[in-house]
Amino acid sequence: MSDKFIPQGYPPDLYKIRHSAAHIMAQAVLELFPDAHIAIGPPIEDRFYYDFDLSRTLTPDDLTEIENRMRKIMRGNHLFTRRLVTAEEAKTVFADQPFKRELIAGLEAGQVDENGSPISEAPEITLYTQDTFTDLCRGPHVEHTGQINPDSFKLLNVAGAYWRGDEHNPMLQRIYGTAWRTAEELEQYLWRLEEAARRDHRALGKQLDLFSVNDEVGAGLILWHPKGGQIRWAVENFWQQLHQTHGYDFVYSPHIGKSTLWETSGHLDFYAESMYAPIDLDGQNYYLKPMNCPFHLHIYNSRTRSYRDLPLRFAEMGTVYRYERSGTLHGLLRVRGFTQDDAHHFCTPDQVEDEIEFALNFCLTMLRAFGFEDFQAYLSTRPEKFVGDIPNWERAEAVLEAALKKAKLPYDVDPGGGAFYGPKIDLKVKDALNREWQLSTIQFDFNLPERFDIAYVGEDGERHRPYMVHRALLGSMERFFGVLIEHYAGAFPVWLCPVQAVVIPITDDQLNYCKSVAARLNAANIRAQVDTSGSRMGNKIRQAQEQKIPYMLVAGKREVENNTVSVRLRTEEDLGALKLEDFIARAGKIIAEKAGL
Repeated sequence: MSDKFIPQGYPPDLYKIRHSAAHIMAQAVLELFPDAHIAIGPPIEDRFYYDFDLSRTLTPDDLTEIENRMRKIMRGNHLFTRRLVTAEEAKTVFADQPFKRELIAGLEAGQVDENGSPISEAPEITLYTQDTFTDLCRGPHVEHTGQINPDSFKLLNVAGAYWRGDEHNPMLQRIYGTAWRTAEELEQYLWRLEEAARRDHRALGKQLDLFSVNDEVGAGLILWHPKGGQIRWAVENFWQQLHQTHGYDFVYSPHIGKSTLWETSGHLDFYAESMYAPIDLDGQNYYLKPMNCPFHLHIYNSRTRSYRDLPLRFAEMGTVYRYERSGTLHGLLRVRGFTQDDAHHFCTPDQVEDEIEFALNFCLTMLRAFGFEDFQAYLSTRPEKFVGDIPNWERAEAVLEAALKKAKLPYDVDPGGGAFYGPKIDLKVKDALNREWQLSTIQFDFNLPERFDIAYVGEDGERHRPYMVHRALLGSMERFFGVLIEHYAGAFPVWLCPVQAVVIPITDDQLNYCKSVAARLNAANIRAQVDTSGSRMGNKIRQAQEQKIPYMLVAGKREVENNTVSVRLRTEEDLGALKLEDFIARAGKIIAEKAGL
């Protein structure tokens, strides 16, 4: 069977193993629950799942029994066989499976594939069978069940999932599992899962008192606590400094705009499902902004622009609001209100290559400052439906690709993956667990300059259409903060830490000295506080380590007499007694260089 249905970048052997494991799991469930209704079961990144409609809720003991039944099926060495059928034949096979019959109807009408994803034309209808189980499937699979190692897979958990992701449809039980080539690979993956749980930004956000979500405020709306706010201030302050020294102008825009604005931009035509209901003000509909772009275009259009003015680079930390279904919300990573670090470049055609190269290098400079060094880029090209002229698309794609090559970044091409209004570069970073996170985007736009009729006066005195480039660097402050928390497991670089040093008196006799030490540290721009609690010193140190404070400065009678502090690191390393001015110089250098401890 051809591998054409395997997603780009997915190792074909692992895809086949996981796809086949999903079918084996469905067989095992049907053997244990003969009245079950089966839905879909695709491989996903590192895992697979299958959705079931069952008569009762599954328990951990059920997962163990399903695993055991799966191992028995694997050891049976049953062949996976493919069969091409008509829609009527498929309906007969799945006469007692309503979800499958719904998918067959979609296949027959050329609307969706066997996993319920939209398609443009009716495909072949194929079935795959192993042992007693037959599924609606396009493949591919391993040759037989024995090619899956019974010791290299595990069922992970059960979650609720609405049929086809629609909350108006039945709630199904989704069993997640993972499968690998070897038991050693499985063990490594399970370790990564445990480490990911330890780094979960939601748990660390609560432990470190960084942020919260409150039901009365609303789902997907983030409350930044003082410590989280301090980190955000440090990020934004650095962001502003870097933009100011690289030729950006700061702009600000309102949170709402009239309906005519969003009609001109096309959002009400193409993006309405992600926008909130209109607000009636004096008989005119206003909408919460889902993007900042239209405002920046009006700022550009507020006066006549000359070729001598270009390039123009407008940057804004603009809070936007987008509707996300409640089931998709996830801590800081998927929210309904977020602050996007937007920028828009306006330039002449002759300047576009330099602007793209500049924007890409600017993104890399910023991300490297936060400790990211491993990047993967994706170049998304012209889709089937697009606006603009093909020569402009081809030039834009060539410019983006040339910038990636010049930066020596590894990249994959996503043919047809661009937006209808322009090609783009998506820049992903790999974190401490080698997970990819989408952060920066650089995107051409042939649509909005036309819709808003922006222009500049060229050397010939005529009106010319500028190129417009969207650039999101961190993506959003909320999501980027979540990525930072998980990347560093809450132990941020010193320059980002909300509290960089805690001064700990051994007894109350040293309290005034500790307060004077903290005052000198704060005067030197080292964020410090004094632990004035009545706890024992050991408990104070332990609490500081749990809060991941980089420096613990302990002061007793001897330190007061010698004007020193005993310095301990959150890594439990003991630097011994240091003169206060020496510690200030050491910590100040680390903060200024954005270095580690």
